[in-house]
Amino acid sequence: MSAVSDPPPVARRHPSEESLRDRLPAFPWDKLEPYKKTAAAHPGGIVDLSVGTPVDPVPERIQKALIAAADSPGYPTVWGTPELRDALTRWAERRLGARGITHHHVLPVVGSKELVAWLPTQLGLGPGDRVAYPRLAYPTYEVGARLARAEYEAYDDPTELDPTGLKLLWLNSPSNPTGRVLPKAELTRIVAWAREHGVLVLSDECYLELGWDADPVSVLHPDVNGGSYDGVVAVHSLSKRSNLAGYRAAFLAGDPAVLGPLLQIRKHGGMMTSAPTQAAVVAALGDDEHVRVQRERYTARRTALRMALLGHGFRIEHSEGGLYLWATRDESCWDTVARLAELGILVAPGDFYGPAGERFVRVALTATDERVRAAVERLKA
Repeated sequence: MSAVSDPPPVARRHPSEESLRDRLPAFPWDKLEPYKKTAAAHPGGIVDLSVGTPVDPVPERIQKALIAAADSPGYPTVWGTPELRDALTRWAERRLGARGITHHHVLPVVGSKELVAWLPTQLGLGPGDRVAYPRLAYPTYEVGARLARAEYEAYDDPTELDPTGLKLLWLNSPSNPTGRVLPKAELTRIVAWAREHGVLVLSDECYLELGWDADPVSVLHPDVNGGSYDGVVAVHSLSKRSNLAGYRAAFLAGDPAVLGPLLQIRKHGGMMTSAPTQAAVVAALGDDEHVRVQRERYTARRTALRMALLGHGFRIEHSEGGLYLWATRDESCWDTVARLAELGILVAPGDFYGPAGERFVRVALTATDERVRAAVERLKA
């Protein structure tokens, strides 16, 4: 009598794995890996223009401030040192035109991506609540809504949304990925509409100091908000303007009625910016010269890449601000990604940012001058 073998064990998934899979989209950047390998095989090496990560040095003044604060054995506070809050309020008044900003109007956070991903949860949003964001947008807006189990939707004009159940409205100017800059009049109209319907406005302004063909305006400007911060919060980051992506340094500014409860929640969660980073932020926000120098670097790279892309048959839309060129050859974005990968150039496919980007690619300005020159030469060939 022959023995009957036991059936193979059935692979079981932990309930948390099932839940995570249901709540989050597939990580888009994994899809780019084959094209990255193609680009890396180019004899002249890869020119990576896909991810907008800074490549230039952290300014010496900021490094020195970080080093001077390295002996920080105690826990930092979530709200930050008084010196940090002073730096945040002064910068908001000087650079954004904000008026009457106090310590209660600002809150440091551990990088802007953390904030975007967890804000709906920290605000207490959940099933039945709605979060809205631009049709072409940073994917983490959707991720944040999913993590909170809230509903989410993309918009072309937010004032055409049904305000029922809409709790959080994301704006993004200059936009990632398109570089579109919202005019002051449009911002004013949107803020008025949101207030009329009791919708909280979160304005992602992380690229505000990188306006090229337009001058970005903050929702904190009195011409936009009428001198009141009710229902309005701006998000700012030092990653781009000061090359501090590795420091995880960002902050919120706006309505104290929103920031006060957030501060308490973040205290319970231990969401503290490190003490050395807080000292570095004070130094960074107190110095405009390094921002001017960095803008000059990006201006030169943008000009060179823009001309090379246009000469290679691309059309560029928007891109009035920010660190990217939003470009198309009127073909599938993945065809464009493949074509450029053969030249050793890696770019981000537009559909990472929504179906409306399926015929565009996002070209980052964040590569060294040498790598940008290499890309330009390859596009000319």
